Amino acid sequence: DVGEVYSRLLDHRPVIQGEIRYFVKEFEEKRGLRELRVLENLKNTIFETNERVLPKCEQAMQDNLSETFKRLQAANTMIHRLQERGYEARKLQADKVMAREEKCIAHWEEFMKEQQNKRAEVDEEHRKALERLKEQYSQMEKELAKHVSF
Repeated sequence: DVGEVYSRLLDHRPVIQGEIRYFVKEFEEKRGLRELRVLENLKNTIFETNERVLPKCEQAMQDNLSETFKRLQAANTMIHRLQERGYEARKLQADKVMAREEKCIAHWEEFMKEQQNKRAEVDEEHRKALERLKEQYSQMEKELAKHVSF
């Protein structure tokens, strides 16, 4: 009797195990149905996406990509033309600078030749003046020598 009283009053394992089995069964049934509905909705969404949305997106992407490609080609052509114009303008400017530089160099060389000629003329005049002065002083010395001998 004591064992039966103990098991009825103090041993709650059978009751708890029954409650646990009931809870697990209820949870699995309710959750299973809910997850089944979620999976079915997901399957339908994936099917609709694959059959309808994806082809539309691909077609729109192809149309937009071809239009974008045409625009990029046009922009590339325009940029190429602009680069060529810039290159030609820089080349023309460089040619002008080179022509001015060559003109300046020629002018400088002419100036330097002219300066050398003038220097040669001045040196020649100086040499002649020096000779005249030497001659004048030598005559003055001769005259002075004549006057000193008296």
